[in-house]
Amino acid sequence: MDTVLLIKAAVMGVVEGLTEFLPISSTGHLILAGSLLDFTGDRAKVFEIAIQTGAILAVIIVYWQRIRDTIAGLPSERQAQRFALNVAIAFVPAVVLGLLLGKAIKMHLFTPMVVATTFIVGGFIILWAERRNSVDARIQSVDEMTPWDALKLGLVQCLALVPGTSRSGSTIIGGMLLGLSRKAAIDFSFYLAIPTLIGAGFYSLYKDRALLSAADIPVFAVGLLFAFLSAWLCIRWLLRYIANHSFVPFAWYRIAFGCLILLTASMGWVEWSA
Repeated sequence: MDTVLLIKAAVMGVVEGLTEFLPISSTGHLILAGSLLDFTGDRAKVFEIAIQTGAILAVIIVYWQRIRDTIAGLPSERQAQRFALNVAIAFVPAVVLGLLLGKAIKMHLFTPMVVATTFIVGGFIILWAERRNSVDARIQSVDEMTPWDALKLGLVQCLALVPGTSRSGSTIIGGMLLGLSRKAAIDFSFYLAIPTLIGAGFYSLYKDRALLSAADIPVFAVGLLFAFLSAWLCIRWLLRYIANHSFVPFAWYRIAFGCLILLTASMGWVEWSA
């Protein structure tokens, strides 16, 4: 096995884990990292989606008690049934639009320049959202959400089909704008990530299975492992961070990073490729 390829897989795994649950776009960072590492092409795109499953495993571990209690309570507890229904409702829009538009989006929008632009636009949206966010949120806990709230968040999540937008950023900031507290928006974003990213990973592996072989297993395993470890650390840090901080630093990071990509491309310092 090519050692350099395994190192690249590890780096991509770390990038995925550190960015998946922050409002800075894991897909966008993976596209840029892949461009710099010369880790591109159809197989690389399958790899980038598949290793999200490693990051999701970290969510399952961190939130295991709530997930276990929900599963155990489904037959008889109304709160568990409503919570599971809300997650399912929020999951559906991304499935429908992903199946309808996924191929076209990957073909035309998975480029560093699109990522740079959405980084910048998303950064300004976060700044705007933080400026108007009220401490008196309508929904303080995910258990207070209605199916209508869940559907609206599911529709907002669809914005993340455009690379660079950020799935977590869309659901967290969108949730805050729709009346969820910061904590409730983050919690629901994590729960919604479980079916969304696992479904996307398995669907991508199945759809593009002809591109893969047994020789790819070590590369995917390394990527999954490093995505899990870095995501676990990131989630635990983020849950502590949000207690006393806003997302404004992430907004400025997005804007600065997006401008840097555009600058290096226009000056010819970096030859970004899809």
